[in-house]
Amino acid sequence: MVKPIIKDLEKMMEFPKEGIFSKVLIKTAISNHTLMCLAKGSDISKHTSTREAAVTVLKGKGTFVLNGKKIKMEPGVFIFMPKNAPHSLSAKEDLAILLSLSGKENKEED
Repeated sequence: MVKPIIKDLEKMMEFPKEGIFSKVLIKTAISNHTLMCLAKGSDISKHTSTREAAVTVLKGKGTFVLNGKKIKMEPGVFIFMPKNAPHSLSAKEDLAILLSLSGKENKEED
């Protein structure tokens, strides 16, 4: 059985000078929740996942591209992605997101 956890995401945010900082908050057989902090100017190139995913913007601004559609990232924005949906993102300023993956993990992820 998975035990409950409580985390203060604001205190956990660490923005690197460049690149990405990520911290897995909890991983179970059917979900994975990760805090990701991207330095201004960083990006994650287009890729897909074999699992459903949700991104919640916690801090900062950026651009998310899902199935070719640009989405403005700012605090409070929630983005749901079905599995195998092509997506990418770029940070216009230091950007913190909560990435939640759901469904059984498939080792064939990109």
